[in-house]
Amino acid sequence: MKGKVCIVTGSNSGIGFETALALAGMDARVIMVVRDLGRGEAARKEIVAQTRNGSVDLMQCDLSSLDSIRRFTTECKQRYDRVNVLINNAGAVFARREVTQDGFERTLAVDYLGPFLLTHELLGLLKSSAPSRIINVSSGLATRGRIDLNDLQSEKSYSGMRVYSNVKRMLTLYTYELADRLRSSGVTVNAVMPGFVATNLGRNSGSLGTSIMFALTRPIQISARKGAATSIYTASSDEVRDTTGKCFAKQKETSSCPMPDKALQAELWEKTIELLGLPND
Repeated sequence: MKGKVCIVTGSNSGIGFETALALAGMDARVIMVVRDLGRGEAARKEIVAQTRNGSVDLMQCDLSSLDSIRRFTTECKQRYDRVNVLINNAGAVFARREVTQDGFERTLAVDYLGPFLLTHELLGLLKSSAPSRIINVSSGLATRGRIDLNDLQSEKSYSGMRVYSNVKRMLTLYTYELADRLRSSGVTVNAVMPGFVATNLGRNSGSLGTSIMFALTRPIQISARKGAATSIYTASSDEVRDTTGKCFAKQKETSSCPMPDKALQAELWEKTIELLGLPND
């Protein structure tokens, strides 16, 4: 990994921090992508101190904002001539339905549309840097998710954890579809199920019930470091160098994920392109 350029979103805490820390420890050049620059800088300094790797950069991006994503990717392409690994790690769950400035339900925006657009904007750089890897951090809850193509914005009904499950299922199916579209490009795309990890996800949900649920289940949650292990493995291991369109858990390929659904994947792709106003290449 020495000298390889690795982007990790949501890397100021939790799984993202541990992933960035491990990659920096392998002498990779790590780009930490965060929403809050103050907390991000504190995390960056800690990683540099622990790894003695000065090649740890910090960039700001709010995944709920299309303008912010485009500003970030434009600056990224100006500053770096390659990207070898992109880890779409950032995620959030919201107790109440909120709408972003772009008119999207916030969970959909942060956990699915944001990674989709960010990846789309960096694809040229990823292709020119091949062999390169895209890793989408999903969730075991994706297996419970349901995708209603006529209600992607959850306007009919809303429940924070249910919508989070639905959106993580979208992210997993997007992984399979993107992998199919990028075959023979030298860019691999895989999904990761980190497990039930003790992170800020539940505490930051804004729901007392969700916060209590996460607190009560704390004894069975794994550490962020253990949760990051599979992201680190899929980003760096030669064993999966040519593996694409798969789902990983506990550093192994797993079948305990949503199964590929070619028809639904294609329809979801079309709907997403339409929502984001992107050309359908």
